[in-house]
Amino acid sequence: MKKQKQIQPSNPFDLLSEELVFIILDLIAQNPTDVKSFSLSCKWFYHIESKHRRTLSPLRSEYLPRVLTRYPNTSHLDLTFCPRVTDNALRTIADLCGPTLRSLDLSRSGAFSAVGLLSVAVKCVNLVDIDLSNATEMRDAAAAVVAEARNLERLRLGRCKLLTDMGIGCIAVGCRKLSLVSLKWCVGVGDLGVGLLAVKCKEIRSLDLSYLPITGKCLHDVLKLQHLEELLLEGCFGIDDDGLSSLRHELKSLKKLDVSSCQNLTHRGLTSLLSGAKCLRQLVLAHGSSVISSDFANCVEKISTLQSIALNGCSITPDGLQAIGISCNALKELSLSKCLGVTDEGLSSILIKRKDLRKLDVTCCRKLTGVSIAQIANSCPSLISLKMESCSLVPREAFVLIGQKCRFLEELDLTDNEIDDEGLKSISSCLNLSSLKVGICLNITDKGLSYIGMACSNLCELDLYRSVGITDVGVSSVARGCSKLEAINMSYCRDVTDMSLVRLSKCPRLKTLECRGCPLVTSLGMAAIAVGCKGLAKLDLKKCQNIDDSTMITLSHFSHCLKQISVSETGVTEVGLMSLGNIGCLENIAVVQSGGFTPGGLAASLMAFPALRKLKLHSSFKALLPPTIFLHLEARGSVFLWKDPSPQAELDPKYWKLQLEEDYYGER
Repeated sequence: MKKQKQIQPSNPFDLLSEELVFIILDLIAQNPTDVKSFSLSCKWFYHIESKHRRTLSPLRSEYLPRVLTRYPNTSHLDLTFCPRVTDNALRTIADLCGPTLRSLDLSRSGAFSAVGLLSVAVKCVNLVDIDLSNATEMRDAAAAVVAEARNLERLRLGRCKLLTDMGIGCIAVGCRKLSLVSLKWCVGVGDLGVGLLAVKCKEIRSLDLSYLPITGKCLHDVLKLQHLEELLLEGCFGIDDDGLSSLRHELKSLKKLDVSSCQNLTHRGLTSLLSGAKCLRQLVLAHGSSVISSDFANCVEKISTLQSIALNGCSITPDGLQAIGISCNALKELSLSKCLGVTDEGLSSILIKRKDLRKLDVTCCRKLTGVSIAQIANSCPSLISLKMESCSLVPREAFVLIGQKCRFLEELDLTDNEIDDEGLKSISSCLNLSSLKVGICLNITDKGLSYIGMACSNLCELDLYRSVGITDVGVSSVARGCSKLEAINMSYCRDVTDMSLVRLSKCPRLKTLECRGCPLVTSLGMAAIAVGCKGLAKLDLKKCQNIDDSTMITLSHFSHCLKQISVSETGVTEVGLMSLGNIGCLENIAVVQSGGFTPGGLAASLMAFPALRKLKLHSSFKALLPPTIFLHLEARGSVFLWKDPSPQAELDPKYWKLQLEEDYYGER
């Protein structure tokens, strides 16, 4: 009998089921380039990938019909890259997504009205999450339309300043399933609207009422919510001790309370507010007017579950710190950033009692010395986060103790301190370190940084801002040993050259590169970065005089994830700027210089950016550009910022203060 031949499939992937291909797609979903390559490999994979994808972030609302047709199973739609989303776009979403859509993010979009929202609310019946933050033109009529989304569970309305109690009341009546509500900076909403939410929406778990003109009156209803876990009252100046004096509710579910910047609230009102919060885990009291003394401990002494306290910017007495150490038995996280009155004695009194601290922030506590660092090292071996920027009295030898004792550190901020190479050598024994900030540390050199590069393979973020002893040798050692690096700041490290950039180009996860004021960096080094780091999203090249148009052309070809760039005071002209228009998601550009640009060329360049949101320009162009350009770009959602770096402006002390802040915090 003849043996029958087995027919082998021409394509081995034909043997895979859709479920197996979905698993493969889940594994490569972190890299959009890989997903794109997968979908283009064959027609069947193209079809499978379109069925698998659930989340979309389109760059232009005009693309929505085509994109949503290809991806019919979209459940989460992020439109934050689209400066303008019109009513027609929302109708398209409602028609093509319908019951499939569950989450919609419009937090950075504009141009829609109640008409478009009605389409979404009526046709997307399974919508559970919508973010309408920053819809500054949204009024009560639009809020009444949102109330038609009966299954809504999460609603964010931050900075919707034209909303009133009437609009919030409509939402409260219509959306009974709400579990998260954010009304931050909705300054037209008062006690009535908040009270209606609390009475009608019994399932609320998270409620953000920050900067609302409310009083203790509405809190009587809010605190009756049986499932409330998070209550944010930051900047609510109408809440005072008298308004809270009669509060007596059992807050069995409350886990986080934020009353920072509540200037009229003291420990007396806080005691009333916390009287029933037996399960509170996180308390934020930053920038309060009340002095943190032993009276504060009386507010929290009965809360055995309290794990995190933030007292940033408060005045603290030694007795207050000691009382916290005695009363808060479960304390794991303590933030004392910029607190007045923090001394070695006061901090040590906490550390002796709370030896299992996991996070400690003593930023700008300028009275601390090496005594405190020794106490931290000896008492808190389990620390995973330590922030101590600008603790200038701490001697360099004290930093060695941190590495010797706190081996589990993951985050360490030593900006503007006396640490030297021996300190870095000791810190390199913290093998879990993922974030290290040693900006303005003038005693460190390449030798110390090389220890970090050799040992800390998990490092993701490195800040070397103005640490002038660092050169290519140190940066290269980090690039070789820290392949997971995602962000590095080398601004004003003037000896850094293209060699550093070539080494960093071998870090494929790099997303943020800041090399402002590095005069030896050229287009050759940036070409290596563009080719090697495809995920680059933020780039600061300000005051790099050797950067020119060729850099911009290279970026336009390879850096398609770039969202933010600063090329102020460089050799870039309108030719290079126009080439960046190929990057569809570029939304923040700073180009503060007058040379290399003509009004007509600059105008043509600006029209090339479809997603432009924020543009920083030299003030001399304000009168030279045609008014129609401003009207057109502002209609697309763009904002102009004008800078004047003239000699006359530099005579103003405020100019230098703003310049230093911008240099340190970047183009934000």
